[in-house]
Amino acid sequence: MKLSTLSILLGLGFCAPQILGLLKPRAFTLAVRAFARSTPAGLFLMVLGTAWFVWNVNTEAASDFAAYKDKMMLFFAAIGLATCIFVRDFLAVRGLAVVFLLLAKLMVDTARWADTEWRLVIVGWAYVLVVAGMWFTISPWRCRNLLEWATATEQRIKFGCAARLAFGLLVVVLGLTAFRAAELRELNQSSVRSPLPVSLAARP
Repeated sequence: MKLSTLSILLGLGFCAPQILGLLKPRAFTLAVRAFARSTPAGLFLMVLGTAWFVWNVNTEAASDFAAYKDKMMLFFAAIGLATCIFVRDFLAVRGLAVVFLLLAKLMVDTARWADTEWRLVIVGWAYVLVVAGMWFTISPWRCRNLLEWATATEQRIKFGCAARLAFGLLVVVLGLTAFRAAELRELNQSSVRSPLPVSLAARP
């Protein structure tokens, strides 16, 4: 996936709940506070995270564990399934933590070779997700406490949503401008570096 496409998708996805928070803070508060112990959300996120991780293992080209890849995939899939069955407490937070870590990997891998310093916005965001993912894995109740604090007052909700909305729009704009321009420059440089076919080079 191109960095411009990923940035637009991430930005739009990040903006959507913030718009709800600005327009309907009461509904936003109810949804956010119910998230931490939501079993449907937990099952969805944990299944998504497990499938995504197993897919990453399947596509990994390292030869060190190639002989054990099938067994590893079954093992990790079983862990994800067992978590859905036996670890229901804060399952949504645990699933979100897994998705955060996997999304951060995708963001860093995609932004790594972008020829623009603006890529650090995506990389920095990815590291925030890594820290949050590890923190919520160790202490999932911290996520609940954080969400309750962020929705304690309508003013706090609107201020937080406005700030996050601004960041999401920045990411979208970067995807439409800086990242797309960097990709076009790379495409043009690649076409310039490509040698002409021998038959064309020999023509007068």
